[in-house]
Amino acid sequence: MKFNILHFFFAITTGTLAYAQQDTIPKVNKLDEVVITGQYNAQSVRKSVFQVNVITRADIDRQAGNNLADLLNQTLNISVTPNSNTGKSGVMLFGLDAQYFKILVDNVPLISDEGLGNNIDLTQVNLDDVQQIEIVEGSMGVEYGANAISGIINIITKKGSKYEWEITPYIQEESVGKEYNMNDMGRHIQSLKIGHNFNEKCYANATVTANDFKGFLNDKKGEKHVLNDSLRGYEWLPKKQLNIKSLVAYNLQDHRFFYKFDYFDEATNRYDAKVNLNENTATATDNPTANDFIFTTRRFFHNINGSGRFENLMNYDISFSYQQQKRDAESYTYFIRTDTKDGIKNFEYESRHGIFSKGNFSNFLKAENVDFQVGYEISDIQGFSSSMAVEDPLLVGRDDIKKKLGSYDVFASSEINMGQRFSFRPGSRALFSSQFDTQLALSLSTKYVLNNGYELRAIVGTSPRLPTYDELYTYFVDVNHNVQGNAALKPEQGISAFLHLNKTFVTAGKLQFVTKFSAWYIDVQDRIENIQVTQFPPEFQFRNIDLYRTLGASVTSSMNYKNLTLNAGFTFSGVSKVIDQQADPNDDYLSAVQFNTNVSYAMPKWGTVFSAFVKYNGPQYQFVDETIDGNTVTVRGKQTDFTFVDATVRKNLFDNKLEVTAGARNLLDVTSVNTTSGNAGAHTAAAPSQLLGYGRSYFLKLLYKFNF
Repeated sequence: MKFNILHFFFAITTGTLAYAQQDTIPKVNKLDEVVITGQYNAQSVRKSVFQVNVITRADIDRQAGNNLADLLNQTLNISVTPNSNTGKSGVMLFGLDAQYFKILVDNVPLISDEGLGNNIDLTQVNLDDVQQIEIVEGSMGVEYGANAISGIINIITKKGSKYEWEITPYIQEESVGKEYNMNDMGRHIQSLKIGHNFNEKCYANATVTANDFKGFLNDKKGEKHVLNDSLRGYEWLPKKQLNIKSLVAYNLQDHRFFYKFDYFDEATNRYDAKVNLNENTATATDNPTANDFIFTTRRFFHNINGSGRFENLMNYDISFSYQQQKRDAESYTYFIRTDTKDGIKNFEYESRHGIFSKGNFSNFLKAENVDFQVGYEISDIQGFSSSMAVEDPLLVGRDDIKKKLGSYDVFASSEINMGQRFSFRPGSRALFSSQFDTQLALSLSTKYVLNNGYELRAIVGTSPRLPTYDELYTYFVDVNHNVQGNAALKPEQGISAFLHLNKTFVTAGKLQFVTKFSAWYIDVQDRIENIQVTQFPPEFQFRNIDLYRTLGASVTSSMNYKNLTLNAGFTFSGVSKVIDQQADPNDDYLSAVQFNTNVSYAMPKWGTVFSAFVKYNGPQYQFVDETIDGNTVTVRGKQTDFTFVDATVRKNLFDNKLEVTAGARNLLDVTSVNTTSGNAGAHTAAAPSQLLGYGRSYFLKLLYKFNF
């Protein structure tokens, strides 16, 4: 069926009206969504030269997502991987780990134990004040600097309300697999948000959220277990989180200002599986003890932002942020029977603090078809090099461990519209660093509107990845280990190319399809790896040694019909990794597939929305080293496939004041998958399985809106 211009504008109109009438049903790729990430000015997704995928507040609510780990498990081309030893959850985008893309809050990279914007623990990112999440696919090195090779995730927080007062408390109770009670099992969340419009210009809000995750025992016996049978402790570490956020926003006619504060506190308990029985043969008694740790993470986030327009001059958007994240450790001997501690030692385990500032200046010209932007970005981060470097408390305070990394960038781009159909944006950034030679990032983004409403976007760009503190300064040397950083490392060089073809199909009725085809290629040179540099004694060091390439294609589609929304997507990708140190390197592409779908059906008369989510992750392969007959050979390792299935029911009561959400996560009861794709560490064997979840769990969320 062919569509003329009239049909095309009709599609936009009907799509907008359909959403306005059904705001309880989240839509994917809605034509009227407004995005800010990478834009000169806030504008609709349809007008952006970048491919921006939006996760709305409605998407977050129907999944009852409290943090990013809850939410991104169902997102195509994103893989969330928990670490049972640390309690953290990492993430991969297009096959590249969290070192290759950035997580931002209101365009400011979020600090973590290990970097600025990178290697973020997803469980530490609370979503209670979030308006929407914007995911940009492709290199964003010009707009957002180093470590943005595969894309960025930008979290946009709420900065206003239509009510004079907005008071929103909620509680959420979840089982952890089959484990739940009100005392020492399950997950217990309480939150209170208060927002107030002082007048037409000034708005403020504050949010407090407590998240008590009691851990996942699985086959373990908990901290009170007194037998030395390796069953003491937890499969998934328990942790308590407290998040306090506040915001003050002030709006004038042409200028907007806000200050945002975020305090995060987390305590993670790690219980040693080894029990020292301390048997007394004379009295036939014992006094079992264990050597345990408590890790406490604290993050302070301050951000001041000003944006607007100086009449007849330019638009501006300037942010200044101070951030700090520390991870302290308390080690002690725990007397299990008497529930007492002895030999308590406290030390700083990881630490980052510093300043960040970014300024964008655009719209210098009055021409409708040409615009350009210039800007700067400054970061100055100090801290300890890595957890390994300070695992020995005697090393704390050593001058060679406390290091500083500074980055000072300038960038410019221009957006040129060649009529209604074709626009393109070239750009470049110079990255000056206190540690490395000057780096350069380049990009070219284009959009072309083909006949019949097809939209074609192409994004080609480069971005360096700067070495982390771990890779530069790690120092973990004792009688059993020798793992060292390398201050002579040079930045990795990444280039990516993305192609997107979008099309909206609208029938004469209320049926609407939005379909997108994407293809990509990412090439990372001088990739940094931790390699063994000597056999006897074994010594490991980070070095620039190899090449990493990934390519893939995906198809996604969204269908809206009356009260029904259906989204589906499929991805096929391949990864090639060449290790130069190997005598016979293999550059074959290792393939992987993902499939996801979600469906929502609204019953307006009942005030109810039913939703289901499915994501299939196919087998993943990786070349790993194995020792056979005393010789090291490279073999193909495999992680088996798995599927996550979630379902929710959301109902509004009492004039939409009470919101009840109930559901189940991980209905197929996935906990771990078999794998032979992990390399062994310095003195450890590769794990035979990968922990992915804690099995089938159920939740109930009760939220009440006092709005007036």
